[in-house]
Amino acid sequence: MRVKQIEDLPMATSAELYQLSWVIEQLMADPRRIVQARSQLHMGQRVKYWDWGTGKLREARIAAMKDRQVTLIDEQSKQRFSVLYAAVVPVDDQQAGASPSPATAAPLRPPPEIHHKQDFRVGQRVSFSDQSLKRHVGVIVRTNQRTATVHCDSRAWRVVFALLQHVADATP
Repeated sequence: MRVKQIEDLPMATSAELYQLSWVIEQLMADPRRIVQARSQLHMGQRVKYWDWGTGKLREARIAAMKDRQVTLIDEQSKQRFSVLYAAVVPVDDQQAGASPSPATAAPLRPPPEIHHKQDFRVGQRVSFSDQSLKRHVGVIVRTNQRTATVHCDSRAWRVVFALLQHVADATP
């Protein structure tokens, strides 16, 4: 864990700990983090998850992926349950039996940038991922207060601005 003041937490007041837990909940519920976590996962994948009861990482397989939670099947108990995406650590099949070490962990990256209405205009080429994480590229034909209508694959999609990505046109 990279938090430098972790040793000071036992001396924090209850109100400070409550405030810290609220901040952590807000960060874990950030849609950018959820999309980033979902992009690394797929159905049937072997993962490790943080077991709240024991405080340890345990092995499981992904059974279903929902908007804010992933349903797992525990490898030992064969029980099905749902956890937040933040509790899941993707692992390679070679690493499944070994515990993850900080030296082999991927470097941490900030979540992707959130775009707003003023970042887009009608006629721009954009891309986005649908609910099944399939990538689509299209052209904005209309903007509303919270969404843009994007035409791609002879279909119109209403997409929130936060999920849109600019597409660079490489043609001369």
